[in-house]
Amino acid sequence: MTIPIEDYALVGDMQTAALVSRGGSVDWLCVPRFDSGACFAALLGEPRHGRWLLGPAGQVRSARRRYRESTLVLETEIETQAGVVRLVDFMPPRERHPALVRIVEGVRGTVPVRMELVIRYDYGSIVPWVQAVDGVLRAVAGPDALALRTTARTRGEGLTTVSDLVVSDGDRVPFVLQWHPSHEPPPPPLDTWKCLEDTEAWWRAWASRSTYRGPWRDAVLRSLITLKALTHQITGGIVAAPTTSLPESMGGVRNWDYRFCWLRDATFTLYALLVSGYREEAARWREWLLRAAAGDPADLQIMYGLGGERRSPEVTLDWLPGYAASRPVRIGNAAVHQRQLDVYGEVMDAMHQAHRSGIPPEPSAWGLQRALLDFLESSWQGPDEGLWEVRGTPQHFTHSKVMTWVAFDRAIKAIEGLGRDGPLERWRGLRARIHREVCQRSVDRQRGCFTMSYESSRLDASLLMIPLVGFLPPNDDRVVATVRAIEQELLRDGLVSRYQTAGEDGLPPGEGAFLACSFWLADNYALAGRAEEARRLFERLLGLRNDVGLLAEEYDPVAGLQLGNFPQAFSHVGLVNTAFNLTPRLPKPAEHRQQT
Repeated sequence: MTIPIEDYALVGDMQTAALVSRGGSVDWLCVPRFDSGACFAALLGEPRHGRWLLGPAGQVRSARRRYRESTLVLETEIETQAGVVRLVDFMPPRERHPALVRIVEGVRGTVPVRMELVIRYDYGSIVPWVQAVDGVLRAVAGPDALALRTTARTRGEGLTTVSDLVVSDGDRVPFVLQWHPSHEPPPPPLDTWKCLEDTEAWWRAWASRSTYRGPWRDAVLRSLITLKALTHQITGGIVAAPTTSLPESMGGVRNWDYRFCWLRDATFTLYALLVSGYREEAARWREWLLRAAAGDPADLQIMYGLGGERRSPEVTLDWLPGYAASRPVRIGNAAVHQRQLDVYGEVMDAMHQAHRSGIPPEPSAWGLQRALLDFLESSWQGPDEGLWEVRGTPQHFTHSKVMTWVAFDRAIKAIEGLGRDGPLERWRGLRARIHREVCQRSVDRQRGCFTMSYESSRLDASLLMIPLVGFLPPNDDRVVATVRAIEQELLRDGLVSRYQTAGEDGLPPGEGAFLACSFWLADNYALAGRAEEARRLFERLLGLRNDVGLLAEEYDPVAGLQLGNFPQAFSHVGLVNTAFNLTPRLPKPAEHRQQT
């Protein structure tokens, strides 16, 4: 039986992350990085593809879970006929060796507990050689090794390491799994209890820096903690999600690898971090962005690896049946080769917002920005694949053109407000030309609204960005008509779809409502003075979070299930920014993007 996506919770150490089911099974973990091969891949297959189960051996009556306050330490209390046990799962922040720590505690009664450890490297395809040496269980295959330390007795059953134990009120039994390169000895043992104390203290200290004091503080803080968990501590890059190939439609083929850093996320993420008080994280994300974008402007990619790596060949893993039989399972992402002109605007806007928020400029940043603009001057008129990464025919997407306008608009502001050098009059003329062309070629004359691409009648949710980036004010008749048209054509049970997938995106139709776009609609309502509608939609979106406050990329309003990679940074960024937009007397990220 497939476990619903929302039945998982996240634990991580800011270099990788694991997904833990409500039933106590770790079904996804890549080590040592987010984008490494998975040693537990049951999420995309079966237990034989790797998992780590820890929980009561008897029938479960109920399970409830929570994160310890302001941390990423997960508690799950499970009740059986014999009593209650508590699982504590966490990954301590680290420099080199990732560790997944699991503790089973007796709460009430005397409860039989079962541990099953199935390690399968390379996404479930490689069975390791397992040996016990000096009290350490070591599983080795190729470059990878995992070392298990526990006070419980373990044994082998087939190709699984198991342990059967009994816990009573007050008992605490630790299990610590540490990765290390196979050519090195296992890392020193951890002091489990000190690690737990230090991990809680680290997260609480980090969470205390949040400046949000509005009515949705718990939701905002949980989203910020999730974003921090998806931030690579060493490079500053932020992955879109820690998973690959969780489907956008059950049984469908829209299954992508999101363990990369998208340039498009840069501005949204900067807003969320800056307005929430996390200037250091915002500065490191800006620095990552500059390093990744360096080089020939014609070679600018839409996404990069955690360290700015450029190659991510898309490969199908045929041995994995996929989540809910959704195939193919992919690693890598072929969209890296697409031409998407909007990313130039995102880079320029991110630099603009960083400076406006007081982050000192990088000495070389303007030179890079000038090079990007020089390329864009000669390239903006061409078609592209757009922000939705269509695998069909390139088009003149409205959003792409609007974001080229943003690129030159932010460059003009840099000259006017910061004294940067550049061809001011030429860029002003080009900005005006792009604006005229979009308003002439992207407006449906019958409905008076903007459309997905030039001379088209189709809509897409990226049109909601038009007032948010300052291309037109929210009370412009064309913007009002666009919001109305999206309400009529793209809303499903009050949530926004990206576009009608039965069109020309090169893939079979079908996907859920896109949560980030639904937050954009709430932002539009707020800017247009529709405060009560904005609040209702925002509260509806908050209600879609799972029991520990996490959101995937999409939501199926018919089945009532989350869809897509999980948890999704873009969804949580949208939550944070919209909360600020709707909270009185706080900085409003969407207004920061309006034209001045």
